Amino acid sequence: MPYYRQVGEVPRKRHTQFRQPDGSLYAEELMGVEGFSSDASLLYHRSIPTAIVASEIFAAPTWARQSNHPLKPRHFTTHKLDVAGDPVLGRQQLLANGDVRISYAVADRPSPLYRNAIGDECVYVESGTATVETVFGALEVSTGDYVVIPTSTTHRWIPTGDDVLRTLVIEASGHIGPPRRYLSSKGQFLEHAPYCERDLRGPAEPLQSEGVDVEVLVQHRGQGSASAWTRYQYAHHPFDVVGWDGCLYPYVFSINDFEPITGRLHQPPPVHQTFEGPNFVICSFVPRLFDYHPEGIPAPYNHANVDSDEVIFYTGGDFMSRKGAGIEQGSISLHPSGFTHGPQPGSVEASIGKQATNELAVMVDTFRPLDLLEPALACEDTSYAWTWAGRSLSSGDDDTGPDSTTG
Repeated sequence: MPYYRQVGEVPRKRHTQFRQPDGSLYAEELMGVEGFSSDASLLYHRSIPTAIVASEIFAAPTWARQSNHPLKPRHFTTHKLDVAGDPVLGRQQLLANGDVRISYAVADRPSPLYRNAIGDECVYVESGTATVETVFGALEVSTGDYVVIPTSTTHRWIPTGDDVLRTLVIEASGHIGPPRRYLSSKGQFLEHAPYCERDLRGPAEPLQSEGVDVEVLVQHRGQGSASAWTRYQYAHHPFDVVGWDGCLYPYVFSINDFEPITGRLHQPPPVHQTFEGPNFVICSFVPRLFDYHPEGIPAPYNHANVDSDEVIFYTGGDFMSRKGAGIEQGSISLHPSGFTHGPQPGSVEASIGKQATNELAVMVDTFRPLDLLEPALACEDTSYAWTWAGRSLSSGDDDTGPDSTTG
């Protein structure tokens, strides 16, 4: 995080005696990244946070994965993945490489206490509401919120309200934060940034929970590039922090607070960038005015991003450039490196003279190829690859469209 926060009670000087009402010391925990050389926070616990009484292997859900071969653009209809579970163990992985994993979850029940020790998570709330309880405090989240959770933050998701919670989950192999070009050398958002500190919501007060022998599921690095899961049992509930301060903590940013950057001519996707992670970026496409050059073409041009796989999650409004391609609420398109992609035939001419767009979408561009996982293949619209050619196949057809052997 680019700025400092203090929540609850902390001593005037760090690493000094800070005593509980009974005279015992609070247990100080430094949570930091990059080996004491970058952002960190100090948390003060009523009980020591290291007291585990059991550790055992936990068998989390797994899916087979395959490369995108033959190379094709893909379309996944996530609303067909309606098997409800909890917001953590109910995640259905769609796309993955060594840098990032992208999942979709439909949740109707609370998650267990959970900690991702591999990297940060950025969870986008497509619909529904939830309370995210964390060791730093609670966050109330709703439709359109990005929730950024730092590596190894103990937390749990509790859906609230009458509707199921639908989320797009982006798990990194490292850290996720605002693009560096948006920040000053001191970490302040600059004037050209499309959002700033006022738009971010962090925990407002400590969260206290009671309990002994409390289970926490930890996802951590396994053998090679694989992840592994362990179930810890803690002597005391980890939510016993009376105060903390620092620049590392979970926070919420609403896509509705992203201020679009527009120009006389079509602006390239980097103007929509919202976060960056190791070898990937996250962008937000939001309602905005179109280009105002008298001969401008609002629709995007055909483009070959030779270093990127492009993933777009369509989460609201009307995405003009792919109208007629079967894109709907909850759709995910994958346009891989090696495939020139662009607007649906006819949409370029149709866009001329349009004043604005009402689209809402989250884009993830990765700089290494993405593999396909079983849940993605289970909800794939296999006719999508041929839509630029004007061919129409039913979504139930297999991969026998024109030139399927060559992609």
